[in-house]
Amino acid sequence: MHVTVAGKQVDTGEALKVHVRDGLEAITQKYFDHAIEANVTFHRSRAHFACDINLKAGRGLTMRAEGEGPDAHRAFEEAAEHLAKRLRRYRRRMNEHARSAAPDRDAAAEAAPKGRERVLQAHGDEEEAAPPDGADHGAIIAEHPAEIALLSVGEAVMRMDLAHVPVLMFRNQATRALNVVYRRADGNVGWIDPGAV
Repeated sequence: MHVTVAGKQVDTGEALKVHVRDGLEAITQKYFDHAIEANVTFHRSRAHFACDINLKAGRGLTMRAEGEGPDAHRAFEEAAEHLAKRLRRYRRRMNEHARSAAPDRDAAAEAAPKGRERVLQAHGDEEEAAPPDGADHGAIIAEHPAEIALLSVGEAVMRMDLAHVPVLMFRNQATRALNVVYRRADGNVGWIDPGAV
């Protein structure tokens, strides 16, 4: 795994870099041994040090963790603990998904109406979403190339949560159509399936 350690107005000495590399190697070997790269950035936040870890854990899977502490080492330890928790949850979910893989896993998704926005509530039921309220939309600032993975709806929601992103586009495993899941303001997950009406 390639590890990059940088500091914004913080000196990242060799001891800190070795500590970060060893810590990330231990975490990824324990939970996710085929991680590709990690970018670790340290900066000052008020009277504390802050650490941001961006881990590219595999094709199309990026995880982010943050931590604060009185020194850079403790800030990294807190961020690494959050990263380990996310990797552990991801591995557990993937194991559960593999055990429960069955032809009817997307039956609920196929039974829902096509071509409309649907809301996945916390308990798994769906409801139709209200039409957009015409709120002002900002300008496009940047675009990033991204791989569109072939996933089930549950896997897409899991990836969105693990990467801490508000929206994720994916190719639906059941229909092969492009779909979008996103986090709504009310905390529920919205799912857009533009399949044939």
